Amino acid sequence: MAVGIVSSYPMAEDFYSVLGVPRGADAATIKKAYRKLARDLHPDKNPGNKSAEARFKSVNRAYEALGDEKKRKLYDEFGEDALHEGFDAEKARAYKQWQGRAGSGGFGGGGRVNLEDLFGGQVAGGNVYGGDPFADLFGRARSRGPMPPMKGQDFEQEITVNFESAMRGTQLQLKRSGQAEPVIVRIPPGADSGSRVRISGQGGPSPSGGPSGDLILVIHVEPHPLFERKGDDLYLDVPITVSEAVKGAQVKVPTFHGPVVVKVPPGTQSATRLRVRRKGVARKGRETGDLYLRFMVHVPTGGSSELLRIVGELERFEISNVRDVLDKFNI
Repeated sequence: MAVGIVSSYPMAEDFYSVLGVPRGADAATIKKAYRKLARDLHPDKNPGNKSAEARFKSVNRAYEALGDEKKRKLYDEFGEDALHEGFDAEKARAYKQWQGRAGSGGFGGGGRVNLEDLFGGQVAGGNVYGGDPFADLFGRARSRGPMPPMKGQDFEQEITVNFESAMRGTQLQLKRSGQAEPVIVRIPPGADSGSRVRISGQGGPSPSGGPSGDLILVIHVEPHPLFERKGDDLYLDVPITVSEAVKGAQVKVPTFHGPVVVKVPPGTQSATRLRVRRKGVARKGRETGDLYLRFMVHVPTGGSSELLRIVGELERFEISNVRDVLDKFNI
């Protein structure tokens, strides 16, 4: 699978504007807006439309931040910088506090502070002028002697993989402009949207003779037509017939670990859930997630006289107060 890498991310967008929701929107509203946009902009519905493809990626990147409560709080507080690998919220808060004090004359002097500390040394950045108390705040001693060669800038690029490749793991050939040989990258099994893969030495050149920066691949996983992923758990709707729901049955369902046979209990109602342990997402060093099945009863269609006769016979066994719970709910 070959993927072209030509540039790093464009300037930051407001994720709320990308999804078309207000900043105070609740999680359900954000999810609904994302699903509609993802459905309308999906590449399968817009083949060859580069504009729709770009918006589709932006929508997914926005939802990766706003659809996660923890990431959303950090984004609301610090903006997109908070989503960078190694970002330290506590240090960033301390820096903002220091900025406020420095702006009001609280600190003086001309010491230098490296902003890479805010990102755990992962993000290339310049220095700002401030006082020694700020350097002490981040636990950095004042440098003495000549500075070592600076590492080149890290580049960040989004790549898209299909759901099955993300579940099973895959290899990509990355072709960058100006380089003849492709770079082979392994995507580990269980990768999710927002996962990052770092490729050493494939970023920007050093301005002072040091090592090149790294290329950080931000993974976007395409939706699957049948499976839905939540964390390390998978969800799947399983159609069953009326007779299977009434009498019970053994049905075969697909999983990414191979097909399994599950039992449909007699009298199963539509939307009944069944948990299948350890058939979800498998990631190295973590317990495998579960698969949750939802049985959906499919009734026959057509309206033939024979079908209507059989349905008439079934009416003798129907529950008369099946919607009793709805009648008690007055709006």
